[in-house]
Amino acid sequence: MTTLKVGDTAPSFSLPDAEGRTVSLSDYAGRRVIVYFYPAALTPGCTTQAVDFSADKDDLSAAGYDVVGISPDSPEKLARFAQKEGLSVVLLSDASKETLLAYGAFGTKKLYGKEIEGVIRSTFVVDVDADGVGTVAVAQYNVRAKGHVAKLRRDLGV
Repeated sequence: MTTLKVGDTAPSFSLPDAEGRTVSLSDYAGRRVIVYFYPAALTPGCTTQAVDFSADKDDLSAAGYDVVGISPDSPEKLARFAQKEGLSVVLLSDASKETLLAYGAFGTKKLYGKEIEGVIRSTFVVDVDADGVGTVAVAQYNVRAKGHVAKLRRDLGV
């Protein structure tokens, strides 16, 4: 399984958002992007994390960070999730799991003491250069949904 670390080239992606528009990592040229991977929209932990990122979006944006959440959910489910929870962050659909795999955010994990295949809740901060190529500045695997955004903000000094 792939595991990214600080300094690695961030895998590029082009994925549909909740409205069906294609969003690419290169769209964020010259910016820093928090790319977080979560298992499933409309579930308690994923809702906590998405709501926290949305609540802190303005502060993160003012500090130069954009936020993108990626899950294997369909764009339609992401749209329901965003509407129901009032989310303001970009949510992308990776139904093929290619991007999840490229970032090492899909694989074997423990759930209630059992090993299963699934999304590994992970967060990356990617510095995207003027040419749209990203470099991993922060790589965190197996993060907890509750309190994660506050911890990330402390780590980033935001």
